[in-house]
Amino acid sequence: MTRRTEWPDSEGELRHAAGDAETRRGRGGRGGREGRRGGHEDSGGPSSSRAESGSPRTPEEQARAICLRLLTGNPRTRKQLEDALRRRDIPDEAAQEVLSRFEDVGLIDDAAFADAWVESRHHGRGLARRALARELRTKGVDSALIDVAVSRLDSEQEESTARELVDRKLRATRGLDREKRLRRLAGMLARKGYAEGLALRVVKQALAEEGEDPELLDHHLPDD
Repeated sequence: MTRRTEWPDSEGELRHAAGDAETRRGRGGRGGREGRRGGHEDSGGPSSSRAESGSPRTPEEQARAICLRLLTGNPRTRKQLEDALRRRDIPDEAAQEVLSRFEDVGLIDDAAFADAWVESRHHGRGLARRALARELRTKGVDSALIDVAVSRLDSEQEESTARELVDRKLRATRGLDREKRLRRLAGMLARKGYAEGLALRVVKQALAEEGEDPELLDHHLPDD
């Protein structure tokens, strides 16, 4: 249901991708010299010396190093990286320049992040659209991108997942009275973001298939 993005899996690949963007930007402003002096690569300038020493000095270099380090383990949203740079006192102008550069080369892609998050958290944790949207908002994803991502999860899939979750928990509730079973199972679905009506309907169906009287279950459902 979701397009997958191949995230670079090593810091070297991340640095290479980000470096390509810098090269493309720099070509237009160096009169075609591309950092060469007398026909040779200029590898001894201040920027290369700082990179080789591993101690970035300019705010842009610091921001780039922080973002590369954070992206090496997992993809991040632009807002997450922006917050991280602010906590490290990176000037806003430098931070925005680096973040935009990373977006240019695809190292930051909030749309792909949202799609992957919905797929992973729904199939891995059984979260419903409401819970998924709430999580993405906390990560700073734009509302329009959230709507697109969660819309890929249709009502039929959501209900199917809710039933799978209930089936896994049914055995643990055996021995409890009818009302406790109903409330415990419905509460589990509610915590994962499922609407009350859907949760109660799915739980009632599962209990009825176990032999519970549907009419008696109706007594424990909230009034409309």
